[in-house]
Amino acid sequence: MPHDAPAAATGARVARRLSVTGRVQGVGFRPFVWRLATREGIAGWVRNAGGRVDIHAEGPAEALDRFAAALIAEAPPLARPKAGPVAPAAPTGARDFAIRASDAGAGVQAHIPPDLFTCDDCLAEMADPAARRFRYPFTNCTQCGPRYTIIRALPYDRPATTMADFPMCPDCAADYADPADRRFHAQPLACPVCGPRLWFEGPAGRIDGAEAALAATLACLRGGGIVAAKGIGGYHLLCDAANPDAVAALRARKHRPAKPLAVMYPQAGADGLDALRRDLAPCPVAAAALADPARPIVLCTARPDSRLAPGIAPGLAEVGAFLPYSPLHHLLLGDFGGPLVATSANLSGEPVLTDPEAVRTRLSAVADAMLHHDRPIARPADDSVLRPIAGAARPIRLGRGAAPVEIALPGRLTLPLIATAGQGKAAPALAWGDRALIAPHVGDLDSPRALDIFAAVIDDLARLYRVAPERIAHDAHAGYAGTRWAATRGLPRLPVWHHHAHASALALEAPEVRDWLVLAWDAVGLGPDGTLWGGEALAGRPGAWRPAAGLRRFAPPGGEAAARAPWRSAAALVWATGRELPRPPDGAALARGAWERRLNCPETGAVGRLLDGLACLILGLDTVSHEGEAPMALEAAAAGGRAREVALPLAPDPAGLPRADWAGLVAYALDSDDNPRDKAATVHASLADLAARIAATAPGAAVGFTGGVAQNRLLAEALAARLEGAGRPLHLPRLAPANDGGLALGQIAEILARDGAVPAWTDTKETR
Repeated sequence: MPHDAPAAATGARVARRLSVTGRVQGVGFRPFVWRLATREGIAGWVRNAGGRVDIHAEGPAEALDRFAAALIAEAPPLARPKAGPVAPAAPTGARDFAIRASDAGAGVQAHIPPDLFTCDDCLAEMADPAARRFRYPFTNCTQCGPRYTIIRALPYDRPATTMADFPMCPDCAADYADPADRRFHAQPLACPVCGPRLWFEGPAGRIDGAEAALAATLACLRGGGIVAAKGIGGYHLLCDAANPDAVAALRARKHRPAKPLAVMYPQAGADGLDALRRDLAPCPVAAAALADPARPIVLCTARPDSRLAPGIAPGLAEVGAFLPYSPLHHLLLGDFGGPLVATSANLSGEPVLTDPEAVRTRLSAVADAMLHHDRPIARPADDSVLRPIAGAARPIRLGRGAAPVEIALPGRLTLPLIATAGQGKAAPALAWGDRALIAPHVGDLDSPRALDIFAAVIDDLARLYRVAPERIAHDAHAGYAGTRWAATRGLPRLPVWHHHAHASALALEAPEVRDWLVLAWDAVGLGPDGTLWGGEALAGRPGAWRPAAGLRRFAPPGGEAAARAPWRSAAALVWATGRELPRPPDGAALARGAWERRLNCPETGAVGRLLDGLACLILGLDTVSHEGEAPMALEAAAAGGRAREVALPLAPDPAGLPRADWAGLVAYALDSDDNPRDKAATVHASLADLAARIAATAPGAAVGFTGGVAQNRLLAEALAARLEGAGRPLHLPRLAPANDGGLALGQIAEILARDGAVPAWTDTKETR
């Protein structure tokens, strides 16, 4: 409590300056402060100052004490305030409390608010025929609506957003200026008179007007058509999720034969999930995640009697589902009356499209019609994706509603930096001081457009936060697009080994831990020995990882071609054991010759590639259309299977590193009479047993599991159960994805260790 002026007697008027940091922009915090001050009879003012809120408050000391406590205890539900310093101030004799214009300085303390779902008050107003915003597709207030995707500059005020293009009408201006109105200082405020507008484009031409455009969209969807519809962070491709022909047409036109499609459900019932539960059975963790204000896509188990088209998630037991999060989505889903496929409107692997002209140009062969609006999207934001694993909703992709994700670092960086992540699932990051900011998912950096968006996102965040990066952390693989991009920036470059970054991202979540054993299992990544890692157990801590165990290496012919052809991994496994492929595909003979001469057959011990090969041998998957398809199919096949445990013996390699021999699993897959479900279950049980035995070799270390394979729920939960039985918890990522979407955070952690900024990590440096 501050020491007020000595002359202030009990009940006398005193003044204080207060500062509040954290998430206090874009969540109605200043209007909340005004209402709180009015309630307590306090005069003064509040204003944004970069990323904090500054308050000058005058009144009786007792009232100021209550006011200061309530700033945190009664904050708006979406705010995350942190109390800053409180200091005595000179009274000014103010008679009322005012919201002042923002101070544009001190931008480095800013916190960009995420895009928010539509609140219940706005939904009720949209449903009221007597309301001015009845069925208005862009309704919002201080507790809901777009934020990150409309902000052009900080502080967050209307002139610094894409809503600056829409001058408020007198009625909206009155709402904005009325402290008693829930739209008081709501920056995206709009109504049908002055706000954004919808229009429809179809074979018959353009249709203007919200109701006419919605009706045309619904008619197209009900007729089995595909519509590209503009949302908050970009366009979705929509079609009837219960219409097999519509789903098949979408897959064919988008050249997406097997990758799962997300499904949006109408919000219904007390918790909003009644319509969704008709087809899916969300566990309690999934149900809570679905209702979160971020409104992410959440993987849920499909019911046997689901109405969804079989092509939604072919061969899988789970469907990615989510609830409407914008007023437009609520209108579409409510009027349609059933689930709609809502997949990103993009070309495969690229960032989601945000501009009407780009959609017309690039998706004219995919969509039958388009639903546009004229509120500009300042930057793309794909939907977030979560999967319930081991009692928590784990991020698979960070995007709209969740990102940018800010993480407090356990130490301070000596210089600000950019972290570029990897080649696929790229989500770059910015870090300075004790703050790390992970950008929303960009995608695979395999196209010029993806790389352009990647660079723009980095520059955009640096500009918004007024941070000048002075170095770049990147993957050590010289061929990655992010690594090549780093070479063009003229800044010092700091390479980080791929799996060290995976392990360090997880270790950053528990920086007090000094000794780790982290299973970093994924497809492939370049290791310090020049081979492709992906099945390593790493011991140590950020900045000081060393291999503790691995898998026996094998050499899939064709190098990177193995990512889309599991038969190549299967061939390398069976040839290495002196066997032959039971069903040699076209090209196998040529590949055998290359394998024997080791031509373009890089060695790897990656668990992801092992699972690719076993999926080929067990399920007959010779080729796939997207990364992870074969292991996902193998996990789905294991549901309900009876598992054995095939021993995978650990023995030292010539360098003394224990390596697990997978030969027994290959022989089992080829020779056993078990059905495919039992074989798939046995693969998972055997790998979980192996992981537990590796963990047992380091009894005093904290055990972590990360990399793309850690997103396998069956494997992760089986390992967690084994370790729990031994009295050891399993650490799984919760802040950033276990896959390559979390690499940037791990790169930051590695540089933090090199800077000597974390006490538990400071006695060693990374060995290379």
